[in-house]
Amino acid sequence: MRNYENLVIVKPTFTAEEIQASVKAVEEVITSNGGEIAATNAMGMRKLAYPIEKNERGYYYVIYYTIAPAAISEIERRFRINEDLLRFVTIKYDSNREKAAFNAQVEKAKKASEVPAKVETPVVEEAPVATEAAAE
Repeated sequence: MRNYENLVIVKPTFTAEEIQASVKAVEEVITSNGGEIAATNAMGMRKLAYPIEKNERGYYYVIYYTIAPAAISEIERRFRINEDLLRFVTIKYDSNREKAAFNAQVEKAKKASEVPAKVETPVVEEAPVATEAAAE
């Protein structure tokens, strides 16, 4: 079993539910081929360096997992078939130094997922109160 990282870019034209369904399909491809997902990192919607299929933005999602090397070709084949993905890249962590970096990235992703997302509360602007000084 080797350590791998996949970065996938999902089309930005999808709704939030469709993006989550696409991400779940990507994870299902990995687990159905015998992979064990260590951590995930939803990086969110970002601007692309250059337009891909007339899209200026894309939803970035990173998956860290371990799997047998023979299954990678099948995973990449299924990613190529998937029309929801604009691009994907598979990175193999092989040497001891790379494995240490992989473990650090997994820990970083786990900590990021544990921190609750900041919920923005809408700012309610109150109407200005008329005072006697303003009336004069």
